[in-house]
Amino acid sequence: MAVDHFHNISKYAPHTNATFKNRYWFDASHYKKGGPVIILQSGEADGTERLGFLQTGLIQQIALENHGIAVIFEHRYYGTSMPTPDLSTESLRFLTTEQAMADEAYFAQNVVFPGLEHVDLTSKTTAWIGYGGSYAGAFNAFLRVQYSDIFWGTISSSGVTKAIYDYWEYYEPIATYGPPDCISAQKRLINVVDVLLLKNDTHTVNKLKTVFGLQNITYNDDFANILSTDAGLGYWQSLNWDPALTSDVFYEYCDAISNTSVVYPATANKTSVASSLIEAAGYNCTTDFVNQMLNFIGYIEENVVVTCKETGDTQDQCYSGHNATYYAQDDITQDWRSWPYQYCTQWGFLQTGSGVPADQLPLISRLLDLPYESLICKLAFNITSPPDLEAVNKYGGYDIAYERLAIIGGEWDPWRPATPQAYGYGAKNRTSTVNQPDILIPKAVHHWDENGVFLNQTNSTFPPQSIQKTQMQERAFVKAWMEEWRYEHDVLQLQL
Repeated sequence: MAVDHFHNISKYAPHTNATFKNRYWFDASHYKKGGPVIILQSGEADGTERLGFLQTGLIQQIALENHGIAVIFEHRYYGTSMPTPDLSTESLRFLTTEQAMADEAYFAQNVVFPGLEHVDLTSKTTAWIGYGGSYAGAFNAFLRVQYSDIFWGTISSSGVTKAIYDYWEYYEPIATYGPPDCISAQKRLINVVDVLLLKNDTHTVNKLKTVFGLQNITYNDDFANILSTDAGLGYWQSLNWDPALTSDVFYEYCDAISNTSVVYPATANKTSVASSLIEAAGYNCTTDFVNQMLNFIGYIEENVVVTCKETGDTQDQCYSGHNATYYAQDDITQDWRSWPYQYCTQWGFLQTGSGVPADQLPLISRLLDLPYESLICKLAFNITSPPDLEAVNKYGGYDIAYERLAIIGGEWDPWRPATPQAYGYGAKNRTSTVNQPDILIPKAVHHWDENGVFLNQTNSTFPPQSIQKTQMQERAFVKAWMEEWRYEHDVLQLQL
């Protein structure tokens, strides 16, 4: 695969003629002559994390029903698909969605699958259907627009097609659909933290940090970040309909902070301190609220602070976003650099608390603002300007549409405000058709249509009816797309 597909674009200079090995996996066990290739883009992850979808996911279902080949294609700069010998800022200049789409387009035009060397399965003679979720969902939407002559159709699941710099809206679906008692408690607890931190009184701030066991955190915004996102709130996105894949952390955290009885007995000796902090923040010091604060403290101590103690590192080493020494590492093993480079240069999606309207209480601290959230951009890549959002939004943003481009989403998805289903944020209502499907899965979170189960696990209630219905609809419109392909292909063959 070419490291640089675009020698005419100056931002990739100095250009190179180097190539690299782009990893992929495939399952041809269902293939019969005339069947499609269904290719899943792995997105911002090691491709091995997607291998299960070859056995039980939507692409396996589509391959089975249409006698096709299912493929997992690893994104450049993830897993072992590394175009450069290191991950320095200079080397990462070739990490763009534009270059990665060109990789997949080249693959579709040139691949020869081992064991099927006698069959031309390139996009010249075979229907290629793309699928992806989240970033890879947006990737597939763009792929259909940019390479419509190569990819016959694509499915964009939870596709974040609208790049947004200050993405404070991430937490809005959580605030709307999360357990009301938990959401109310989270807002009040974080507001206590914010009020005390913003008073900028050294004694009070030290008292606050100490009661959580985080007295050695230097920066207030790091402390606020731990309480906001390192605890449990960020695990909403990890919810899944399949008990084997879901994370229970969000609800465990919610159960703790919404409980008005003391959950962690070890915090009983902190009652007077917790009470004084609540009063200092201007709240009535009720027994229920004090107990919720104690549960907040206990959860942080048992689930966050303890993990740092086990490493032997300092608290700043464990938790600080100001850690320039860590961010300076750029050898090939520092694979954490790839996605931050992408959002620092093109995508944005910095999830702030400061962006929440002033008349609302945020779920995360207001100290988490653009300067804090973009520290990684400055310290890791020396990037001090906002990302080039137009490099992404030029493909259509909220309004992206194309024949045989399917938009799938989850009603409860925290990324929904960045998708074509961001109703109330600028996206327009659509009419779902076979040619341009638009499906919003009720009570679903992040690309819940992607995974599946073995046939012997399926019954009338598992997977949930909403997932069974969605995947049935997806199989149906892909089948219709394939009928259209065969009709057009046969006509073309007759003309030739």
